[in-house]
Formats: sequence, structure tokens, C-alpha cells
Amino acid sequence: MTSQGGGSALFSGMRVLGLYANHVPHALRFHRKHREFYVTASVGRSLHTYNVSRLGIVAVSNSLSEDISCLAADRLLVFAAAGREISAFARNKEVVHCYRGHQQEVRLLLPLGDQLISADAGGDVIVWDVQSEEMYLRLHFDPAAFDPSAMMHPSTYLNKVLIGSRQGPLQLWNIKTSQMLFSFPGWSSGVCVLEQSPAVDVVGVGTATGRIIIHNLRLDETLMSFSQDWGPITALAFRTDGAPVLASCSPQGHIAFWDLEKQQIMSQLSHAHHGAVAAATFVHGEPLLITNGGDNALRAWLMEEGGARLLRCRHGHSAPPTAIRHHGNDGKNILSAGLDGTLQSFSTVHERFNKNLGHGSINKKKEKKKKHGLKHEELRLPPITAFCSASSRQADWDSVVSCHRGRSSVCTWNYQRCTVGSHHLRAPDCSRESEATAVDITSCGHFAVIGSSCGRVDVFNLQSGLHRGGFREGERSHSGAVRGVATDLLNQLIVSAGSDWLLRFWRFKSKKLENELHLPSAPSALKLHRESGMLALALDDFSLLVVDMETRRVVRKFSGHHGNVNDMTFSPDSRWLVSVSMDCTVRTWDLPSGSLVDCFLVEAAPVGVSLSPTGDFLATTHVDSLGVFLWTNRSLCAPVGLRPLPSDFQPTNQTLPCAEQEEEVMSAEDEETYVSRDQLGAELVTLSLMPESRWRTLLHLDQIKKRNKPLAPPTAPAAPFFLPTIPGLTPQFTVPAATDADSTSKLVTWGALAQRSEFSRALDVAMTTGDFSLPDSLLRKSGPSLVSVEISELTAEGGVAFLQMIDSMLRKGRDFDLAHGYLALFLKTHLRTVSRDPVAMETLLRLSAHLEQVWAELRASFDQSLCLLSYAKSALL
Repeated sequence: MTSQGGGSALFSGMRVLGLYANHVPHALRFHRKHREFYVTASVGRSLHTYNVSRLGIVAVSNSLSEDISCLAADRLLVFAAAGREISAFARNKEVVHCYRGHQQEVRLLLPLGDQLISADAGGDVIVWDVQSEEMYLRLHFDPAAFDPSAMMHPSTYLNKVLIGSRQGPLQLWNIKTSQMLFSFPGWSSGVCVLEQSPAVDVVGVGTATGRIIIHNLRLDETLMSFSQDWGPITALAFRTDGAPVLASCSPQGHIAFWDLEKQQIMSQLSHAHHGAVAAATFVHGEPLLITNGGDNALRAWLMEEGGARLLRCRHGHSAPPTAIRHHGNDGKNILSAGLDGTLQSFSTVHERFNKNLGHGSINKKKEKKKKHGLKHEELRLPPITAFCSASSRQADWDSVVSCHRGRSSVCTWNYQRCTVGSHHLRAPDCSRESEATAVDITSCGHFAVIGSSCGRVDVFNLQSGLHRGGFREGERSHSGAVRGVATDLLNQLIVSAGSDWLLRFWRFKSKKLENELHLPSAPSALKLHRESGMLALALDDFSLLVVDMETRRVVRKFSGHHGNVNDMTFSPDSRWLVSVSMDCTVRTWDLPSGSLVDCFLVEAAPVGVSLSPTGDFLATTHVDSLGVFLWTNRSLCAPVGLRPLPSDFQPTNQTLPCAEQEEEVMSAEDEETYVSRDQLGAELVTLSLMPESRWRTLLHLDQIKKRNKPLAPPTAPAAPFFLPTIPGLTPQFTVPAATDADSTSKLVTWGALAQRSEFSRALDVAMTTGDFSLPDSLLRKSGPSLVSVEISELTAEGGVAFLQMIDSMLRKGRDFDLAHGYLALFLKTHLRTVSRDPVAMETLLRLSAHLEQVWAELRASFDQSLCLLSYAKSALL
């Protein structure tokens, strides 16, 4: 049973954690209404918009069909190229314009007023009209002679575009007349970057050989030149706050700052990014530099006298994560280990609670002193292959233990201090050629159990880091590599799985073998649910086994994966087992029925999975993806009918979730104000949203007037005159009509006494038309006293019309409270008169039946909600 749109019936994509920016250069823009700078970065197929003040995400765009290759922004729109198409985003979210016409992949974008200039890999340069999406001009360059590699608009040069080529020459074009104005011979090297300087006519040119040229376009004269030893120039940025400083970036992640007055280097910033710096931009009028790179990082640097220091940063894994686990019992933090060697913690609540525990070092003393000519990268620990965490004693000592690629020792981490721990756990007689392959922490948080490739299983004390013995059957625990270890809830048993096809049970205190189980194939992973004693094993033949720790027997066997099972996780109640495999499927197995109940495909093979201790979110990591993807458990929000899937079930593809904004979405300057609907649906009952005093006091007006009666008699007004007003909720002054001097008779005609109110006349008109919106609105605008007067003065015909108006209000489901208040006052005033009128009585009986029907539906909904609330408060969950 799958969802209506295909994919999973149990899990739906929610959002992704840990994705901030990729190798595409960012775009910086200023919002006039908010008076704030925003930076837009590309993340795969969507755009993320951050405010520069805090680097907090404020908007996430809709996804495009392909990965974004380049982007640019003007005052109102953000332009992104994906393949051969260019999309324009409004409000940083939805696509409002799409430009099609390129035959090759678009590589460059440049907004210029009402036009957009784009260049593709085939040498075509197209000028688009932004609003009409029409092609204004098309230029073609031979890629062998002039391949456009950079574009910019020189300041104050009207309708002019400067285009740099990979061959080295530059050309200045007028896009309005489609004429080339001037050609610059270049500097015998390909142009990588073109950047406008604060001075008019002066631009900065970055070349592929690492040379930086400050050139005057009007005079065609090179003012100064610098040379960078780190390879090609990937980005250039000029300070605009008055300081003559130029920043240049390199593929190694270094940034150099050049003093343009002294024409020399001012400072260097090494390893600003782990990889090439994609773009660097100085915030206008501020000493603030914004950079992004392919290492999934967005950083803000504050310029100081001695150089630049990191002010704010948003970064995740720079290499795909390999293992994830929920930390703690609340399910709000996810520990993730990546191929970049870092251990990070992502919060599912807000990104401000994210933590980076760092890379870890082989030797802290050598790293501090940097002796023996070792580089910083050589002292870092290799990537983590397996880790385990426990929150029971994390305030006292290290609470995370990790195995690293090619290392026999195991590293500890302190979660609260976000640092590497003080211990490297390694057995005294363990060979250095062996590798730690599996690790687990006891439920009490005191001991760590480590399995190695040489077949040993050892126990260490986490507080002191001392070795507390090993589990041996002969010389070793297993005759092959240990693939997994686990400890039970009471620290009585330790189970280990080895490549020798054996699952062994050991006594924790005596270190003796108690039982062993022969497996049908070599195990590749092991997962224990401590509360229920269910042990899951992933075998090399792509099958899954579930072993009961009490009986030491296989109770379930699942088969269906067509690739290596990378990871598994239990639901909090141990009813489900979720497994991920290299066949790109995420499968949910039901343990009581022993069947597959949910399965869906993803774009990239999942390598890690973890279900939160509260059961609300499923977290997955995937091949060649830097983020941690969250999936919502639908069974917690609504009933989900899970049935066993047939053996020939073909899963459907489900799109990976994208990021979700955590703050208010930034609106455009011309965004219209949203107007809420009066009623969401005709089947719903809505209230009037008016104060209760407008309808609850209708039945008690006599008591209220008696209670509010003044004790002293009214005094004559001091003013010689008074201004007449119209009765109503909002006081309005009347304009006296012009009268003749002789028309001052005090005799009142019979027609004047028979005058009817506007509400009574509106009821008569509504009886013939069937539309009671006008009398309804008149009563809504009146106060309680006027409503009481209008209802008490109703005639027999008016009473029938009034009952029909109440019936119309109830059928529409609108103003449910007002309708009952008006009806109660009408029955209190005219019940005897209505009982004698057959027409009014028939209308009242129909209205009573409709009231009973509406109230029965509401009472059923109320009873269901109260029953569920009572069960949630009293049941032992």
C-alpha cells in the first residue's frame, strides 16, 4: 500500500539538514524595504537565501529539473541556470520567468537593467528581455578562437558589457547596437574573473596563471599587477568602505589580501575553505567579506588591521557522511560522521543548536607544536567508519567512541565540550596492523566494547581509559574480523558477530562464552534493540535475521534486498525494522507479522539510517550527498493502513526532501498583502470572530440595564445644544434636512408613525430574492441594544423571514455563534406569537431539524477529540 502520489505510505519527506552552499558562486543583493543584505547560494536544484547579519536561512526556492550551474541576482529577481534553461525566481521561492533558447549548458549570467545576458558552452551569448522572456540579441563566438569565460558590466558604461575569454583577449560590446567597441589583446593567459573596482574605468582581471591585473579600460593601460602562487584566480573582490584592499581566492581554499596603495600583499588567509573558493564578495560600505566554496560552507569574514577573522559561519560536511545515529532520548540531535573526518551534530529543532566536534588529531602535542615537519592534514584522524554514543554520563566524561579507517585505536569524544576526548583506546597486546571495526557503549555509559579486524573483543573504562579485559575463546574472540558488537540493557550479555559466520554470546562480568549461533552467511552489520532484546543482523547474502536475546534463536528472516545492506534501525517499540541497501531502497519490515509493509526508492543509494527514539523522524544519508535527510512518520499524525506487500512489489521513486526555512520568508518589495478567506470549506462551521459581548448578552439586556442604571437623576447638559446622532455601534452625526420657516407644525401624520427600519425592509427584500446577506450584515454592525430592538419589533411576516435568515446562516456554516444568539432572543420575545402562526411554526420545525443535524455532527467530533485527549492523558504510553 503506497501513498496516492507514489512512494512510501509510511514516511514522507520533510527537509534536509547540513546543506548550505556548493561550488556555484553566490549572489549578493540589497533589499530596500528591509534595508538588509541577503546572500543567495545554490544547493543542488534549489536556492537558499540567507541574511548577512546572522547568516540565517530565510527562504528556500522550489526545485528545478536539473542541478543549478550558475546564478545571478538583481534588485527584484534571482536568476538561476540549470542545463539549457534559465529560471527567474520571485520572492526567492517560485519561478516567474523561464528563458529557453540555448543549445548548450549555460555557464554565465549577468543581469543588466531590464535585460539578462547569458553565455553557454557553445559560444552563444544571448540578451533577453526580462519581462517578455523574448530574445533581444544573439551573438555567436567560435569557442576555438574566443570562448567566453567571464562577463561584467563596467560601471557608468551604458549598455556596455565586457567579455573575457579562455584564450586571453577581452572584448567590449554594446548590447543595444550589437557592435563590438574595442578588443583588448589580454595577457597571454585565460581570463577567469572580471571584477569592477570602486574607481570608474578600472577593473580587476584574474587569469588562469594566477596573475591579477588592475586595468584601466578607457586608457587601455595596466595600472598594477600581482602574482598569486596558488594557481588560477577563482574570485576577486574590492573593498568598498574606503580601504584600498583587493581579495583574491585560489583553488586550494586560500585568500590573499592586497594593498592597492603600496602594491604589495597585506595578509594571507590559509585554508579559508576546504577546497576551491567559489566566490568572494565584499558587502557594500562594510568591512565584511562573504565567501562560499564547494566544501558546503558559507562564511562571513570581518576585516581588521592585521587581516581577516571569521565572524559567522554556516557549514556542514565537506564530504558525504557515512554513519548517523540519534544522540539522546529526545530525538532532537543527530550525530553524523563524514568522509571529511569530522563528527558533527545536527539539531532537528533549529540550526543554532548544531555542533561541530571537529576532525580529531592523532597526537595533540605534536599538533600544537607542529614538530617533525608534519602538516596539519597529516595529524588529523582518518574518516570514521563506525561510532556509538551514550547520553547517560556525558556530563561526567567522554560519551562518544569512534573507529577510524586503518587505525587500531579507538578515539573518544566529549559531546558537551564539542572536542576530541582525552583517550585513545587500544588493547595492550593488539597489533598495529589490525583495525578497529565495531564499537558499542554500555547502557550505563561506563564501558566501551571494541571489536577489531584481528578477531578481538575488548572492554575499556571510559572514565579512565584503562583496558578492562577481553572476551576470548582460545586466543581470539572470532577466527575472522569482528563485524559488530552490542551490549544488553543490564550489562549482563555482550554479543559479537564475526566474519567466521558465528554469533557469540558472552557474559560481561566473567568474560566467558555462554552460547554461539551459526549463521547461514557472514554478517556485515549488527543492531540491537535493548528494551526488547531483539537483535538484527545484516548478512552478506543481502538477507536480514532477527535473533531473540533470551532464547538465542532466529525468530525472523527477511529477504528482498538486491544489494548490500548498509544500515538498519529499530522503531522505538521494536515493531518495525527499517533497512537501507545499495539497491537504493528503504524497506520497513513488520516484526510481528514477519512481512514487508513499506518500501520506496530514492535517487541515490542510502548509506546510513536512524529512527528517532520518539519515532517521529527517520534520518538517512546517501551516496555523494552532503546532507542528512529527514522523513516524517505519518503514522503519528493519522491512521496509516499497512498491509503486507506482495513478493513481486515494484517500489516507486520518492524525491529526496529539500531544505525548509527556519525563519520568516523574505518577501519582495512589490508583494501583495495576503487576505485570509472567510471560510475554508462549506462543510466546516466557522465562528464570527466578534466579541462575546455582542451575542451572549442579548438574553440578559434587562438585567444589565437595571444593574447599570445610574443612582442620581440625569443633569441637564451644559451645552446650549446637542448634536443628533444615528443609533448604532459606531456613532455617526446626522445632517438636519433643510426646512421652511412655516413647516414647524408639531402634528405628526399617520404615515410617519408607520415608518419601518432598514433591517425590516431588508428582510422583505430578502424574502423575495432568497439572499439574506444584507440583513445579516446590518445586524452584525449593530450593537446588542439595537439588535434587541430590531428583533422585538418584528411582525408576523418579519418573524418568518427572520427564521429563514437564521436557517440560511446555519446552512452556510457561517457565524455559528451569532445565529444561535439571535435565535435565542427571537424565541424569548416571540415564542407565543410564533406558536399561533402555522406558517412560522412550520418554518421553525424545519429549522429545529437542521439544528439537531448540525449539533449531532459537532457533538460527534467533540466526543472523539475528548476521548482521544483523555486516553493520551491517562494511558501508559
